[in-house]
Amino acid sequence: MPKDRNRFVDGAMNTRIAVLIPCYNEAAAIGGVVAAFKKALPEASIYVYDNNSTDETIAVAEAAGAHVRTEGVQGKGNVVRRMFADVEADVYVLVDGDDTYDARDAPTMIHYLMQGQLDMVNGMRVESEPDAYRWGHRFGNRFLTSVVAVFFGNTFKDLLSGYRVFSRRFVKTFPALSSGFEIETELTVHALEMRMKVAEHKTTLRERAEGSESKLQTFRDGWRILRTILILIKEERPLSFFVVVGALFAVISVSIAVPVIIEFIETDKIQRLPTLLLSTGLMILSFLSLANGLILDTVTRSRRELKRLHYLSYKAPGYFD
Repeated sequence: MPKDRNRFVDGAMNTRIAVLIPCYNEAAAIGGVVAAFKKALPEASIYVYDNNSTDETIAVAEAAGAHVRTEGVQGKGNVVRRMFADVEADVYVLVDGDDTYDARDAPTMIHYLMQGQLDMVNGMRVESEPDAYRWGHRFGNRFLTSVVAVFFGNTFKDLLSGYRVFSRRFVKTFPALSSGFEIETELTVHALEMRMKVAEHKTTLRERAEGSESKLQTFRDGWRILRTILILIKEERPLSFFVVVGALFAVISVSIAVPVIIEFIETDKIQRLPTLLLSTGLMILSFLSLANGLILDTVTRSRRELKRLHYLSYKAPGYFD
């Protein structure tokens, strides 16, 4: 076959697969996770990144046969950033170390990625046990997924899944700005904003292993994720963001100005000058917000074009020279 042509390879022997497992105090579960992925993906390299665990996570992971590395800065987002920077592969499987995800779904998810030349396959969680998915987490996930869908597109049904498969070009062009559990939100928004080819695959969610505890705090981390979504909307959809802010200023301005205007019509006097000045100031802020949105939208489009060019410098998954 001529060198200037590409060929499609699905499951080729020379495809490097890396399983990335961020961990914090998962000694009770990590051994089973490593063993399960070694069985499901015998050709893959398995990396466990420990995030300052105080239990035997490192020893258990090493005994199970994983490549163990450490990240000293606390937070899942920091661990993912380090993993994406350090590990070289063609296909990446990112999974939590709590043994709640089914490793047997990994080959199918990789197959979808390679066959469809996708950049991300998201593991959409389906509970196999009543207590596997707490009510608060389920409600928060649905709410936050809906918020993202409004501004970035209704592509995913599980925004916060910790089980995903990525192409190399996704991993190496992902900015990874988050520090904690909001990293899943950033992963999803990055794919949607770059208009990458993505898919979801149903995967069974099990209850945690005995001795393993969730590190996710529903209200604290839920607020951090919502804040991250708002920041991403401001950064990636500035016109929409500042139009909403400007509209809010305008509504408040008009609402407090109407009584003053009615009073002026009736008495031919302005008796609440400070209120009128406040209304005028809020209306000026409304127009400034709109102008700011228009300017930042132009900047964002230019930045997005540069990110797209960098993304296209990497080959699609499944194609080799």
